[in-house]
Amino acid sequence: MNAEATPGRERLIEQFKADGLKVMFGNPGTVEQGFLDAVDAAADFRYVLALQETVAAGIADGYARATGGAALLQLHSGVGLGNGIGMLYQSLRGHTPLVVVAGDAGVRYDAMDAQMASDLVAMARPVTKYATRVTDPRSVLRTIRRAVKIALTPPRGPVFVALPMDVLDELNSEPVLPATVPLTDVAPSPASVGRAAALLAGAARPVVLVGDGVALSGAQAELVAVAELLGADVFEVDSSEVNIAASHPLRRGQTGHMFGPHSKELVGNADAVLIVGTYVFPEVFPELENPFRLGAKVVHIDLNAYEIAKNHPVDLGLAADPRHALRALAGVLEQRLTPAQRAAAAARLDVRTRERARAELAADDDGTPMAVFLRTLAERTGRDLIVFDEALTTSPLVTRYLPPERPGDYHLTRGGSLGVGFPGAVGAKLAHPDRLVVGFAGDGGTMYTHQALWTAARYGIDAKFVVCNNRKYRLLDDNIAQYWRERDIAEHPYPGSFDLAHPEIDFAGLARALGADGTRVEKPDEAVAAVARMLAHPGPYLVDIQI
Repeated sequence: MNAEATPGRERLIEQFKADGLKVMFGNPGTVEQGFLDAVDAAADFRYVLALQETVAAGIADGYARATGGAALLQLHSGVGLGNGIGMLYQSLRGHTPLVVVAGDAGVRYDAMDAQMASDLVAMARPVTKYATRVTDPRSVLRTIRRAVKIALTPPRGPVFVALPMDVLDELNSEPVLPATVPLTDVAPSPASVGRAAALLAGAARPVVLVGDGVALSGAQAELVAVAELLGADVFEVDSSEVNIAASHPLRRGQTGHMFGPHSKELVGNADAVLIVGTYVFPEVFPELENPFRLGAKVVHIDLNAYEIAKNHPVDLGLAADPRHALRALAGVLEQRLTPAQRAAAAARLDVRTRERARAELAADDDGTPMAVFLRTLAERTGRDLIVFDEALTTSPLVTRYLPPERPGDYHLTRGGSLGVGFPGAVGAKLAHPDRLVVGFAGDGGTMYTHQALWTAARYGIDAKFVVCNNRKYRLLDDNIAQYWRERDIAEHPYPGSFDLAHPEIDFAGLARALGADGTRVEKPDEAVAAVARMLAHPGPYLVDIQI
């Protein structure tokens, strides 16, 4: 217990530290000035400045993903929160545990409708798990502890607390105690696991659909065990972490996030479907009808009970920790599978293994500057690096040379908002200063959050950045082509709003203007030297690769 009263702004920092939140990302404002003055004077507490709130939110998101814990984000009143909302949506969809705080002028001014006055809670609520405003100085720390607990309890996600200036100025004698986060390592009952095994064991065409709930529970090995016992293809759905190693022969890649008919095509022939740690399906244009084959047996395991049977019916839903559930399921399958079923599963695994070997033999370096750069980077680093991937249309090439193999070594953009790649890399490098971290982004995404280079330069954050520069919003080209095909519209020039070529952006020059350094790669023979310069440079470095 802390008997002596101190100003709430100072006590708040002690609460953050008690919860392990010793780094705060943000952009300052007048209504937070007293709190930020206390931050500057606090021991063992660090403020990382970004030039715009979207960038601060992106860095915090990357830091949380790389550490596996919560991150602390400070935004400025309604205007700053408004700037950060797009990136907070990314965190909400990706279940990133962010603790977001913002100030306002004070409770005493609520009736005045003054400059910058806004309903912060109403603004934050659509992009957070929990949003509230503290109005009594006796409940500041209590509310923060509640927010931390909610952020870290699956399904994880961002939370928001508005902190009026006059509330933080008041003396506060609340106890500083770490938040209590409930344990959720819940195992399903033996009877439930038996039902799941019975539904899945006899399948001739089983499919497993997985998402980041697998990575959160550390269930990668258990997932592989179940998939191999079933001989099931594994598709990743809304997956942005390493849930199964890219090299595993049963891994068939992502279902996609844009068009429902594509996902339906991948799962439509399965006679048994196991869904683990994800929602089905996350496309922008989802399939409205049930995508699963009539009569297919569907089992869904997730700690997030909301997602189970949210859009399509399942035969069995288990609200349980994926690692415990998959481990138990593997044990029952080991006992239940007949010799014939084991042989069939082994045959399916063998087919995929041979297909993977043939594909690797057929793979060829296309000699483009991006391919040469990635091959050289893989060779020079032995693939021992952390990749933050917002390359979008170039992502297949990135993951071909830098495949997501080990948990924590790869983070993919999620949620749909552009600009996470470079800030995410800055956050990941702060979390792992001894690792090589490379952020990939398209030229469009780069321009959303290029200010992250300044933050990296200011604090000597030695992250590396690669612009996959095709001078356009290439994903929009691909998507509108699909739109035309679906509506029998003749192909014609892409809308001018998709083009970024005029005027040309000097990304290397932009990096230098922000205190970093960089180079431009136009030809394949320039790519090898660019890798060497990037790896040797002591500080943030950008490579602009022309595609």
